[in-house]
Amino acid sequence: MAHTQLPPLRLGFIGGALNSAVGYTHYNSSRLDGHFRVDSGCFSRRADVNEETARTYGIPAERTHATWHALLESEKSSLDAILVLTPTPDHRDSVIAALDAGYPVICEKALAVSSEACRSIDDAVARNHGFLAVTYNYSGYPMVRELRRMIADGQLGRLQQIQIEIPQEGFLRQAAAPQAWRLKDHAVPTVSLDLGVHAHHLVHFLTGGKAPLEVIGDQATYGQFGDIVDNVYCLAHYEDDLRVQSWFGKTALGNRNGLRIRVYGSLASAEWFQMQPEDLLFSQADGRRLLIDRGSGDADLARQLRYNRFKSGHPSGFIEAFANLYADIADQLRQHQSGAMTRNAFVYGAQESEEGLRFLEAISRSAQTRKWETV
Repeated sequence: MAHTQLPPLRLGFIGGALNSAVGYTHYNSSRLDGHFRVDSGCFSRRADVNEETARTYGIPAERTHATWHALLESEKSSLDAILVLTPTPDHRDSVIAALDAGYPVICEKALAVSSEACRSIDDAVARNHGFLAVTYNYSGYPMVRELRRMIADGQLGRLQQIQIEIPQEGFLRQAAAPQAWRLKDHAVPTVSLDLGVHAHHLVHFLTGGKAPLEVIGDQATYGQFGDIVDNVYCLAHYEDDLRVQSWFGKTALGNRNGLRIRVYGSLASAEWFQMQPEDLLFSQADGRRLLIDRGSGDADLARQLRYNRFKSGHPSGFIEAFANLYADIADQLRQHQSGAMTRNAFVYGAQESEEGLRFLEAISRSAQTRKWETV
């Protein structure tokens, strides 16, 4: 069931101000089904933005902190988890500090800017017997989860090919004004930290964790912001002879967020498009093409009550998908608190993030060497 009868878990925000890309989304989606509430935060380094955000979120002045260090020092007995929503380059220090202070941590993707940084975070989880969940929101969509179930049940047969693309337009639109941190590349281009982690995660999620083995990649700059990489292309060899093609970029005019996944197996194929998230196209070897949604008799997982806040025909979207993920994180966090945690297939941590960063690092190396690179 979507709503919980348990008391909401108490969150403290690091980042996530009103002027951030994701703060208000997390504020709403975490609270949608009653699993969490936001009790405190350091939302911004800017005092005026920090205070305005606190007023909007209903946070009293005494629990609005000027620095995240002060938040961690003051709130230990008053929070169930810290939610880190700062820009990706700032994640490592605050995530590790929160873990070392004994807080469970939820962190917006990408977890860090490098696989080495992910490993240092995973070390902090291990030495503190801590809790870390990384939010990859697209895997919260019911039809993406339905597709994962269909693949696991063998309905597509042996997986042969996956094509995934995430075209966006923000670096070519008139009056575009990306956040400053998005205009600096690292060993992995920031577009990969922003979009590429989703591409890797969705393949990992849908295939039940098949690992990339080697990759050949290319990178390009087409936008209006200097030499920042804004398009990435790759072909990857995965376990079990699976081929995966990916393209993600920010100069595809006409695409607000054109995330599309095509999965081809020996018995059937499936296609899902983020702009039409309620529909899953399933094509079989006898030529039949089925359009499956939450109300279809062919659906199983997506018909569960938790995914049907209102009946099919009344579309759910991005916020609801995020709320689905938050429900799973809440379940996992409560298990962690009880000392009897079992694996939740929908919740991902540092190890999966580290594989994703190694994959994206291999793409960047390949773009330079013009050769296949091992992941």
